[in-house]
Amino acid sequence: MSDVILEMRNITKTFPGVKALDNVSFSVTRGEIHALVGENGAGKSTLMKVLSGIYPYGTYHGEIYFQGEECRFRDITESEKVGLVIIHQELALIPFLSVAENMFLGNERAKNGIIDWNESISKTAELLERVGLHESPNTLITNMGVGKQQLVEIAKALAKEVKLLILDEPTASLNENDSEKLLELLLQFKEHGISSILISHKLSEVNKVADSITILRDGATIETLDCKKDKITEDRIIRGMVGRDMTHRFPPREKNIGEVIFEVRDWNVYHPIHEDRKVSTNVNISVRKGEVVGLSGLMGAGRTELAMSIFGHAYGTRISGTAYRHGNEIDISTIDKAIDNGIAYATEDRKAYGLVLIQEVKNNITLANLEEISSRQVINEPQEMRVTSEYRDRLNIKCSSIQQLALNLSGGNQQKVVLSKWLFASPEILILDEPTRGIDVGAKFEIYTIINRLASEGKGIILISSELPEILGICDRIYVMRDGKIVGEMPASEASQEKVMKYIMTQQEVVEQ
Repeated sequence: MSDVILEMRNITKTFPGVKALDNVSFSVTRGEIHALVGENGAGKSTLMKVLSGIYPYGTYHGEIYFQGEECRFRDITESEKVGLVIIHQELALIPFLSVAENMFLGNERAKNGIIDWNESISKTAELLERVGLHESPNTLITNMGVGKQQLVEIAKALAKEVKLLILDEPTASLNENDSEKLLELLLQFKEHGISSILISHKLSEVNKVADSITILRDGATIETLDCKKDKITEDRIIRGMVGRDMTHRFPPREKNIGEVIFEVRDWNVYHPIHEDRKVSTNVNISVRKGEVVGLSGLMGAGRTELAMSIFGHAYGTRISGTAYRHGNEIDISTIDKAIDNGIAYATEDRKAYGLVLIQEVKNNITLANLEEISSRQVINEPQEMRVTSEYRDRLNIKCSSIQQLALNLSGGNQQKVVLSKWLFASPEILILDEPTRGIDVGAKFEIYTIINRLASEGKGIILISSELPEILGICDRIYVMRDGKIVGEMPASEASQEKVMKYIMTQQEVVEQ
């Protein structure tokens, strides 16, 4: 039997006006972890959607061979039947169903049309054990963290007798500890002969577990690297992805930091559902003119909850504390009041909360400041076109036109549209929550350049990021959060990954000025 479990030959996929895949050939051997890397828009996800039947046979050109047999999948159900399972970046679990109910949804354990719950629960417990998740099968998904939910998705794949597991950015929303567990799980699967395709922008993780790395650029296969034969560096991968060397991951910036323009004092927030649970405790933070302030911490530390509560009490209940702008107390108790006071918040979930995906680029950019392009509550369309064209050029948004749907943009360009929307609202304080999550190194560099430009224009930036190198590389000052509290503060010039992690992991609170 051949060692090759999957072979895709000369795959070409075209959308109206765009060739997304151009004669891509790609193969995976049995028991291999094969990484697929490239910039946003390079064609990675499109290729996997072709493979899994999301884009059915007949909508693309080329051939797919799985375990030596040619496959012409008409939908994802057919690909799963042969043991090919894809796990998307946005998890497909139903929050208010239990683990067991999610585990066999669409793949029910039934006799004579009646679900066998005893078998379902016992089999769920067995699968959870295989992925190292110690949870009851009756636990509701909504009561589990993202890391555990990711493991449930993988357990679901095992329930379908997976032979080739495709993971699209599986660690994008995970903290370091959960990411490490997931990568270890892939290595265990490899020992049992299960092949994996790993799509990831985290090149350190790719280097750690991959046996082979295929690089896509502009819808074409650039090369496949054999990690067993050669020592592959991140710089080597990046060169293939972007077509050039990137000597600096973070663009330089001339710093001109001024007076404090925004601060919150003694900020307290309670959970919106579990009202006795405090998610922010006596938080004090400030940001100066032209300063990029980092907010670091593990997932669950309360960073997003804090940011959303500051932005018009968009999260939480029983919120107390005082906000100041230029030393004067301000009212930010609603989103409108927060915007009026010069505060903007770019959410970490751009697809769910940052954009209206089925609307055009121009509609998304003007959404937070319609008054600026309206007269007597009627939108001035030529003015809207002019404004959005300016922002497209200013932030280098790559789109066919400003009338393209936001849904069809790459992740990096979607993020630029989110930034454009809030910049058009003319904020003085911009809160950026995981602004580079799920985008490639080239697009990240562009986002960093935009952040630097905003800081040089005198805006105050609060940057939330789970990537410590990003916090250290782009920020001027760093706050560290744990359990809803600020447990550390330091200038970025004095910070290191080890120092930040010490604050995150230690039990006592230490604050350096």
